[in-house]
Amino acid sequence: MASRRRKPDWLKMRPPAGQRFTDIKETLRDRNLHTVCEEANCPNLGECWSGRDGPGTATFMLMGDRCSRGCNFCDVQTGGMDALDPDEPENVADAVAEIGLDYVVLTSVDRDDLKDGGSAHFAQTIREIKDRDPSILVEVLIPDFQGNRRQVQRIIDAQPDVIAHNVETVERLQWPVRDRRANYEQSFSVLKQVKQESDIYTKTSLMLGLGEYDHEIYQTLSDLRQINVDIITLGQYLQPSLSHLDVFEYVHPDSFNTWERVAEEELGFLYCASGPMVRSSYKAGELFIDALLREGKTVAEAKATAAAAE
Repeated sequence: MASRRRKPDWLKMRPPAGQRFTDIKETLRDRNLHTVCEEANCPNLGECWSGRDGPGTATFMLMGDRCSRGCNFCDVQTGGMDALDPDEPENVADAVAEIGLDYVVLTSVDRDDLKDGGSAHFAQTIREIKDRDPSILVEVLIPDFQGNRRQVQRIIDAQPDVIAHNVETVERLQWPVRDRRANYEQSFSVLKQVKQESDIYTKTSLMLGLGEYDHEIYQTLSDLRQINVDIITLGQYLQPSLSHLDVFEYVHPDSFNTWERVAEEELGFLYCASGPMVRSSYKAGELFIDALLREGKTVAEAKATAAAAE
């Protein structure tokens, strides 16, 4: 019978609690909205939603709670796709106003079943939020849209403040970690296009502990800097269930600290959030962008703001 590798002491999750957590949950349910926080069983849900050091945050997941792809690391359900909810962009904007967010993260499932991959729906949600309050910062974590440049351009044209797309792992492990319809080159093409067509900040994420070698991590980081990716997050892969990929290794926090120094000091990323519990949407990273864009701080000052929240 399969069994999970025992977690080390440094992997500790804060359980959801508090009135803020309850309020956000009720707001989302009232509008039939989904968050990747819940659907992907994010280990930071309690901290982000409860707002331990601030007003709380959530990452809205657009276009339903079922994905057209089946990545072997992800706990989001696959198949049985529903039609898009035409009211979702407006409902998300309503929820943002009700919760009182000034920094919004939007992501989505993959919708390869749709002619445009859902890009127009995604872009409309960005516009609904910005039209109501242009001061709100919007970060989007987008699918690869099968490498379709026109669909990626729709997202760029909607003018979010940050466009993220996750490479997820090193080139050698793209399969079996990701669905076969995703790959290293396709993901890089998305991030590269954003930089070629705009001055929008770009961001990506890598999971560690899947069996990658140090030289492969370094190569991936170097490749990302070659296409001018600005921000990188590194976190520990955690097995959602026994039917998902096994954890190959629990990477020690010291190693994460080393990769953070390599990313920022040697390779030149503007910002790297690196730690066992770090995820693509990570509060300290959001504070870095907020300090950089809204407060006009220097990169060094923005890093100090983010570090104070960790």
